[in-house]
Amino acid sequence: MAHFLVVPQWQGSPAARAMLLTDGAAAIAGDLPRAATTVLDVPLEAGESLGTGVHRLSALQRVRELVRDSLEPGAVLIGGDCSITVAALDAIEGGTDDLAVLWCDAHPDLHTPETSPSGAFSGMALRAVLGEGEPQLALAPGIPAERVVIVGARAVDVAEEEPLSRLTGIAADALSDPDSLAAAIAATGAARVWVHIDVDVLDPSEIIGVSSPAPFGANAAELSAALRRLRERVPLAGATISGFAPRSPVDAVEDLGTLLRLVGAVA
Repeated sequence: MAHFLVVPQWQGSPAARAMLLTDGAAAIAGDLPRAATTVLDVPLEAGESLGTGVHRLSALQRVRELVRDSLEPGAVLIGGDCSITVAALDAIEGGTDDLAVLWCDAHPDLHTPETSPSGAFSGMALRAVLGEGEPQLALAPGIPAERVVIVGARAVDVAEEEPLSRLTGIAADALSDPDSLAAAIAATGAARVWVHIDVDVLDPSEIIGVSSPAPFGANAAELSAALRRLRERVPLAGATISGFAPRSPVDAVEDLGTLLRLVGAVA
């Protein structure tokens, strides 16, 4: 059984209702096996930028320490905002030399502090995975672009277009082929893969509880089938499911079936 690490971090989010991410993490955690689940005591305070272009940097650093102390091999992280994946990859057993990253997200998260319109680290998370951006948070060494595959990105800012062009991209509708993800990751030559899912990769018809829905997203059943096929070909080093921000308990309940389908696909 997978170990679930619940990281209700909100400090990386640009959303006005960022703290709803803590409610989303708690809602998912309530349906996970208690014996296999650890919930991190993430600080509630916003934190300070510490003279950088990243808002709430001090809180993000504290969460990174907590993840480092608690991460187990093959863990599934439940967020929280997207940047918890950067913390996990910084702490992953065996390093990242043999690792590919599959980034499933409506937004490519490829800003730097210089280009970000919000200063929120979640929008810089994949750039940090590449080893670029704020040095206190970026991976060192970063994961080479040829080992990063991005799925379902469709809300792209101008400043993200160049770094996005360096990555292998898969459109949401390409997931109708269940072999699409496995083929792309196998082509990187990596021995294992970390799967990152921001739930806004899904089409708004599939999920309610996201802060910035974008049309023409992925179908949950197709994404889940493609992830299962991927696991048959490439071992999972771990996974993240992030970005769930239900506005009410009723919304959370409506989305849980879809979310648990994704959990099952990576666990």
